[in-house]
Amino acid sequence: MENQVDIHFPLYRKYPNNKSYFKVLSVDAFEEVQVIGKNYVLSELKAKILPERNLIHDIIAAEGHWVEIEAEEFEKVKKIALG
Repeated sequence: MENQVDIHFPLYRKYPNNKSYFKVLSVDAFEEVQVIGKNYVLSELKAKILPERNLIHDIIAAEGHWVEIEAEEFEKVKKIALG
């Protein structure tokens, strides 16, 4: 039997290059702010297929490609994206 860990959502992550910021809402949904040049694009993903669920699992684990951040950092870039 696997050990279960209580995860308290939301969780906040970003790519080390500061080009994407994530707010993980649950094990099957997240918001993302992408920085493309001078533009900020906000999107939301609700996982419907296994690869999307696996992506969210990887973001939660924050191993390798993701860095844990505070809520304030995400909310700052989200505010820019919303204009």
